[in-house]
Amino acid sequence: MTRPSPPSAPLPTARAVPFALIGWLVIVELTSGLLQGWYVTLTPDIARHLSIADADVNWFEAGQLLLSALIVPVLAKLGDMHGHKRMLLVATAITAGASWWMAFAGDFWGYLIAFSLQGAYAVWLPLEVALIFDRGRRTASAPSTTRRAAGLLVIALEAGAIVGALGAAAAFGAFGEQMVPTLALPAVVVTLCFFAVLWGVPESAPLPGRSLDAGGFVLLALSLLTITSGLTFLKINGPDAWWAWGVIVLGIVLLLPFGRWVLRRDDPAIDLRVMRRPEMWPVQLTAGLVGVSLLGAQTPLATYAGTDPSLGYGLGLDASGRSILIGVYLLSLIAGAIALTALSRRLRPRTLLIAAATLVGVGYLLLIPFHLEVWQVFACMAVAGVGSGALVGAMPAAAAAAAPRGQTGVATAMTNTTKTIGGSFASSIFAIVLAVGAIGTAASLGGYIVVWIVCGVTALVAAAALVAVPRLAFADPEPVEEALREDAAQ
Repeated sequence: MTRPSPPSAPLPTARAVPFALIGWLVIVELTSGLLQGWYVTLTPDIARHLSIADADVNWFEAGQLLLSALIVPVLAKLGDMHGHKRMLLVATAITAGASWWMAFAGDFWGYLIAFSLQGAYAVWLPLEVALIFDRGRRTASAPSTTRRAAGLLVIALEAGAIVGALGAAAAFGAFGEQMVPTLALPAVVVTLCFFAVLWGVPESAPLPGRSLDAGGFVLLALSLLTITSGLTFLKINGPDAWWAWGVIVLGIVLLLPFGRWVLRRDDPAIDLRVMRRPEMWPVQLTAGLVGVSLLGAQTPLATYAGTDPSLGYGLGLDASGRSILIGVYLLSLIAGAIALTALSRRLRPRTLLIAAATLVGVGYLLLIPFHLEVWQVFACMAVAGVGSGALVGAMPAAAAAAAPRGQTGVATAMTNTTKTIGGSFASSIFAIVLAVGAIGTAASLGGYIVVWIVCGVTALVAAAALVAVPRLAFADPEPVEEALREDAAQ
């Protein structure tokens, strides 16, 4: 065997990303988490404030998911063209304006429009990851630095969600259950966040000579609008609404003219040639499949936890007990993000992604035999949560590393869009599954088992798809060279 040559000198490893930049972006993600935790906690009180039925609140989430799916790719593309900080400011300004509107909206339609517009914050994390990766391009450690930073951002996101959930209840009580000042607090926070970005975040270096493919984005928006609308109608009207299925099929068919359009463009809205690369398509597929459990399974989890055990299943937890379960899940997401940060330089990125997706699958499949005791459900959700927490940060970072310069923003944003579509689809299907064989107002055990199987299998399919990623994808130049030397020595 040939003796391996001595290791070459490492590439420059100056601090890839200033610590101050990550600190400012952590503030942004704390704000994002606060928004996500704040309004969920106040959902019943908001319904009473607007004098609407509790079921009508579902339209708020549907509207926000729809709008975020439509505008996130556009804002990310504009970030690639004109600067990611500039678009981060635009998205924050939209979110702040919508938050103030929500505080003073006194009717269903006003609140619906404002809540939908607030969904612009969904582009924050993709733009932040693109900013970090852009700053790190000049060094040899941009991919691993971006993963570690993304892990810190996810920690801030989930910590903000916990603060938001606890803070909303405390503020509502402190203000004498007055909704306007309670909803004004997050609006103040988002407004301050705008100035934090303005003063603390440096601009990226966009490529000149870019153009916005308006036709491509219009075709994509029509497809996404049709698909998500059909899923919403299906969730509301049930599986017998054949026309809702027809709307979904129409939306999928509309992807064909979109594909033909962008393949003829030199600078398309979404570059499908990049998306079909072996290091990119498994990441985007994983985002969609993991969205099934990350976004679609949370309501079934809450309803199962509240189901009366006299039926032979369920945990019988009250609102306080359910909040503890959700808190444990959020803490496990933080643990997964911490693991991503700690291991990003020690394990190959592909290995991290596969392990994280496998944990999600195992956690949900373990619920099939272990769902009768409180500790069993808590333990299973903790396992799934660790995997989900790592994936939330790893997926956009992997997409950024796989994208060519000038497409990091839109590549990271697509992980959010596919995740949203996966979650919307799962939410609609799960609502139908849980309605079949329901016992009074309680869903059947068989329905819950189907939900857990779907969540577990889709996550394991994602793990299998990630095996197709090239072994050295997303790695820093130093590990790549070292791995090549190891292969030569063998």
